[in-house]
Amino acid sequence: MTASKHDPYRLYLTEDQIPKAWYNLRADMPEKPEPMRLPNGAVATKPDIAPVFADALIDQELDDDTPYFDIPEPVLEMYKVYRPSPLCRAYNLERALDTPAKIFYKFEGNNTSGSHKLNSAIAQAYYAYAQGITNITTETGAGQWGTALAEAAAHYGLDLDIFMVKCSYEQKPFRRNIMETFDARVTPSPSDTTEVGRRILAQDPGSSGSLGTAISEAVERALHVPENRGRYQLGSVLNQVVLHQSIIGLESYEALRELGEYPDVVIGCAGGGSNLGGLIAPFMRDKLTGARPATRFIAVEPASCPSLTRGRYAYDFADTGQTCPLCKMYTLGNGFIPNPDHAGGLRYHGMSPIVSKLKHDGYLDAVAVRQTDVFAAAERFAKLETILPAPESAHAILVAMREAERCRETGEAKTILFGLTGTGYFDMVAYDKFNRGELEDHIPTDEELERGFATIPSIPGIQ
Repeated sequence: MTASKHDPYRLYLTEDQIPKAWYNLRADMPEKPEPMRLPNGAVATKPDIAPVFADALIDQELDDDTPYFDIPEPVLEMYKVYRPSPLCRAYNLERALDTPAKIFYKFEGNNTSGSHKLNSAIAQAYYAYAQGITNITTETGAGQWGTALAEAAAHYGLDLDIFMVKCSYEQKPFRRNIMETFDARVTPSPSDTTEVGRRILAQDPGSSGSLGTAISEAVERALHVPENRGRYQLGSVLNQVVLHQSIIGLESYEALRELGEYPDVVIGCAGGGSNLGGLIAPFMRDKLTGARPATRFIAVEPASCPSLTRGRYAYDFADTGQTCPLCKMYTLGNGFIPNPDHAGGLRYHGMSPIVSKLKHDGYLDAVAVRQTDVFAAAERFAKLETILPAPESAHAILVAMREAERCRETGEAKTILFGLTGTGYFDMVAYDKFNRGELEDHIPTDEELERGFATIPSIPGIQ
């Protein structure tokens, strides 16, 4: 197999081909995701969540019908610093797998944050800046989102507080160092700096933390900024974030069109669901509208945090402190805490309402994989394709490899597209543990999951 001029190893669109608008997949969904609700069951309105999010972001969050949102010019100008990102043909991987399949991946790691997270961070920071907000807060798990928002906040001159999941804070000091380089304040979560953090520490002094806990602390901090000039910003899950990440899928769609290709299978890692939702958006549109009904979509999650494959489809709080509105999603319960030995990222207890609805309605498949298999796939990929992937991304790599091997067995020459969401150069503690044989797989028992499910709220008349 050799590359032809029609199938480059890397295809870069031009700056002029960067999408000028984000695509809102909800507009083409035959059944919309369930609305965000307050704890009393009432549908959340803009005034209800205005103290938490920037106004323009709320408009995007609540709009199920507008197909496209124009990308503001200042955001588009920042995108040009690192976009378009390349669509790559994994020829070396294809050869190693001896597969008739074509394997493409969209690589989002060519920026300082090392991941796709910058796509939404720039947008969210811009909207806060344009509204006159001075202080923003957020959570981060593996550190990719915190790094991206630190860069964006520095660009717009915003004060940023980051609550980083404690086990990641300890495992990934260099991620913390980059955030601090961009003037962000980083606090391990749970912390004694917030009421919700102190409450959680009182219950479990040795808590390793979770994204749900860090979200609670970040929201509390935002709500206490004087003169109502603080807002919280979330790196995944929400409709607005999936909207911003649609730029990944839109660029992939255009690049594949130039090559005369269309994917039979689209694969993405799934933690909160934003990169997956963004990657699949235009291809899922074709499935929903009947243009390409046969395309398969696969969400890949860790077996240690299996919201899509073992969770419940229910309304749940987005945070452990139960301070945020409720979303209808696949969830392990807001009180679920991933095992601290889990090093592969994707640690959130729930899943994007958009992704959850697509899964529930049968448009999307989900698989859960063990982290030792994930790291083995990551290292094999790195040796062949020269990119050391983030552990999160390697979930998609593993399943793409399995799909390609299946093609070898059946003789089918399918076209596979997966999202390579970022690089793993700040994940060396985890890679080191894997190389030393110290990385273990933890698959929660039904009893462990039941403890998390017990925290899913009961809402009279709804669930």
